[in-house]
Amino acid sequence: MLYSTPEQLRFPPLPGYTVRADFDGGALSSDFGPLLLRGIDRQIGLTERLAAAMRDRRHPSYTDHPLRDLFAQRIYQIASGYADGNDANSLRHDPMFKLSMERVPLDPTQDLASAPTFSRLEHSVTRTDLYRLTRAFVDHFITSYPEPPAAIVIDLDHSEDPTHGQQELTFYNHHYQSHCYLPLFIFEGTSHALVTACLRPGKRPPGAENAMILVRLLAYLRRHWPYTHILVRGDSHFATPEVMEVIAHRRRTDFVFGLAGNPVLRRHAAPVMQEARGLFQQRTAVAQAYSEQPPPSSRVYEDFSYAAASWAQPWRVIVKAEVMAAGDNPRFVVTSLEAPQPQQVYEDLYCARGNCENDIKAVKNDLHSDRTSATTFLANATRLLLSCAAYVLHHALRTHTLVHTALATAQPSTVILTLFKVATQVKQYKDRILLHLPTSCPVKTLLHRVTTLLTAIPVPALNTS
Repeated sequence: MLYSTPEQLRFPPLPGYTVRADFDGGALSSDFGPLLLRGIDRQIGLTERLAAAMRDRRHPSYTDHPLRDLFAQRIYQIASGYADGNDANSLRHDPMFKLSMERVPLDPTQDLASAPTFSRLEHSVTRTDLYRLTRAFVDHFITSYPEPPAAIVIDLDHSEDPTHGQQELTFYNHHYQSHCYLPLFIFEGTSHALVTACLRPGKRPPGAENAMILVRLLAYLRRHWPYTHILVRGDSHFATPEVMEVIAHRRRTDFVFGLAGNPVLRRHAAPVMQEARGLFQQRTAVAQAYSEQPPPSSRVYEDFSYAAASWAQPWRVIVKAEVMAAGDNPRFVVTSLEAPQPQQVYEDLYCARGNCENDIKAVKNDLHSDRTSATTFLANATRLLLSCAAYVLHHALRTHTLVHTALATAQPSTVILTLFKVATQVKQYKDRILLHLPTSCPVKTLLHRVTTLLTAIPVPALNTS
């Protein structure tokens, strides 16, 4: 026999009062964020574009949820901090998530999709679907510009995605000392906009693989922006002859890559390193004479022409000759740029690629792109793209509606905690739906601004030109 007892939470009593809590509040939600995500999604058309890129192979007679609704529901959940697909089993009844999907919030017949539905969706994706989804992100990136930009910076970087099971194509990577995937993320370096991303096996990518991806990406961008200058930027494992040759044969395209040191490079850098040592000793002596703190380091920049044995031609190499109290710290950068000064190339152009790592942290840590625990590679690749889509929504929300506010440069986790996690009571009447937010809500003014912008700005037509 089953016994039903009310679920109650117990708390320490107050003088004269006992304190209890239950889960019988009815039409309440802890998530106001899905409505904001729906507003920005309607303006940029992201989930519509992704759904159009995938072929729906389901039989119409057994389909309860359109493909666009499935994409929107899963992406909104990730963007609201719910990384696990199993969360859909509870959130499918949440009135705010139902309202964000344009369904009547208190109608039990209009519940959203459950976790098994999303599992079937992930495992139904084919290689063709995956390629078209990846290209849909590039399409969105292109159409996010009202007119062709004068210049863009393409930041390339791989990131470790540790695996702990028997997932397909997971390999041991000696550099990271773990079994992992090694997904590739591509961002625009000045705006932090996501260009696209793709999951790949955990082994180090060869130069031919990186070159193949760049060939397709650069050709696609050139088709839409024939006169835009493109700077490709990455760390030392992109400085391969295959990648540099791909860029070298394209007009209005340059690169700046880190370059691993070797005896030949260090021999070229020896004179400038000696100059840096002398400068460091001189500055240290002056600081000691005036009883001041010695300088942490001294740097001197220089450039020279260099060609590795595998390179088809010599390229300009920038050396940062840095001397610290702990010793010498030379660093090298190879570039096709001729005009900028060596210090400008290194400090202003190359070092700025660190922003790409911060963007990757936002996708991984805040939006959980590393939840790649499915058994198949294609399902895990789909999960990565869903997290990337959540990043695109957050980026659009910050740049479109949160600009000139305290959250204009906030990480997704901060936006989720500040704007999204607001308790909401939902009341449904015959001709209207009312949402009651806490009287003491600390972000009243900000929410008023955001909702005004999301409803006042008309939804643009998708531009595919």
